[in-house]
Amino acid sequence: MMNPVTWLLEGTIEVGGGYLSVREVVGNLFGLASAILGMRRLVWAWPVGLVGNVLLFTVFLGGEIGQVTEEPLWGQAGRQIMFAAVGAYGWWKWRRSARADDGGAVAPRWATGRERALLLALAVVGYVVCYLLLGVIGSYSPTTEAWILAGSMLATYGMARGWVEFWLVWIAVDVVGVTTLVDAGYYPTAFMYLFYAVFVVWGFVTWWRVSARVAPATSGDTPQPPLESRPDAENGQHEGVRA
Repeated sequence: MMNPVTWLLEGTIEVGGGYLSVREVVGNLFGLASAILGMRRLVWAWPVGLVGNVLLFTVFLGGEIGQVTEEPLWGQAGRQIMFAAVGAYGWWKWRRSARADDGGAVAPRWATGRERALLLALAVVGYVVCYLLLGVIGSYSPTTEAWILAGSMLATYGMARGWVEFWLVWIAVDVVGVTTLVDAGYYPTAFMYLFYAVFVVWGFVTWWRVSARVAPATSGDTPQPPLESRPDAENGQHEGVRA
């Protein structure tokens, strides 16, 4: 009988005439948990997501490892590295930022006109750079994977900043991701993308509503004093730091 570590790294789950990689399934479950925690604006969204990133990176590093496809999905694997880097930034930023009035780790807000212009510019530049890079190192589908990688970078950064628009970017990523992953044979992750497409709509509506009733702690990157030290804070009025 396999020990838990061996089962996680090498195990498979039989489904019909094929099998699913345990790492792929578990990695996506961590990703789902991270998304749910992110919707609730809990700091734990970031470290939980990092665990899923590590597992999924090993899955997509080379298609030949799982004997799923001949070409590695560099866009999928590369974005796990990006997630880890931006996730560390998001973890740091959410922990240092002043909490929202309702106790959330960050107060959702709509991006300013200048910030939206920046996102658009980064989307264009990011896609071109990712497309050229994937074309050089090889990828299952540089055209679609470039958008998956660039879009994921923008969405994760937007979440770290607390911008409501990041959910909309995720929808655009999921639409492309589902078709690419189904074609490549990564069915568990394709299913998760499909589920995310529904989930992110829920997350978008949730953050939209919260942004209308919770005053942002700050309009920029400058941290504000903790709520307990503000003049308008009463003893016992606010919750402690969520993690």
